[in-house]
Amino acid sequence: MQPDPTVAAKHPPAKGSRLAAAAAVLVVVALGLVAVVGWFDPFAPPRPTDTAGQGTVAIGGPFTLVDQDGRTVSDTDLRGRYLLIYFGYAYCPDICPTSLARNAAALDLLGRQGESVVPILITVDPQRDTPELLKTYAEAFHPRLVALTGTPEQVAAAAKAYRVYYAKVDEGRGPDAYLIDHSGFTYLMGPDGRFLQFYRHDLSAEVLAERLRSAL
Repeated sequence: MQPDPTVAAKHPPAKGSRLAAAAAVLVVVALGLVAVVGWFDPFAPPRPTDTAGQGTVAIGGPFTLVDQDGRTVSDTDLRGRYLLIYFGYAYCPDICPTSLARNAAALDLLGRQGESVVPILITVDPQRDTPELLKTYAEAFHPRLVALTGTPEQVAAAAKAYRVYYAKVDEGRGPDAYLIDHSGFTYLMGPDGRFLQFYRHDLSAEVLAERLRSAL
């Protein structure tokens, strides 16, 4: 039997039902767009994942680098302290100095509690960031800032462990005149080397200090 079109005409869907259905469609579309953008955006927050069902986060791992005094430093050498790690580079014009200054200010706001945290910069520009250059650069931000560099392979391994994106941008002004696109998160690692939290670059020093205080 064919449906009687007059019945539908006499009893159209309620306006509220139509609005609810339209809203549901918009929500589904919006969520789909967010998922697509988040998947392809190299600057999106890292995706913590469970490993072995223990709730541990697959961010961080072993590294061997060289500090601003020319000493070899591994992740195991830093165990027993909280680490506030930022990946950037000395020639960075904006986000790096802003983030490093913010991290330093947050530690100062914590007072004695902040002394349990080691601020760290790991360069994503080993070609130009020599230990000598990083020594001068680090002194401009915090007296306890540890600046680390290494071979391109060592830096790439550390960045991969922390899910850090970086890529050279050729400015066409010579082999050493380039910028580097990179993710701008700061990572808090526990004394046992486990990842605890990450912080966006747009947080203020005051907000970061409060979040660190609750995590330490």
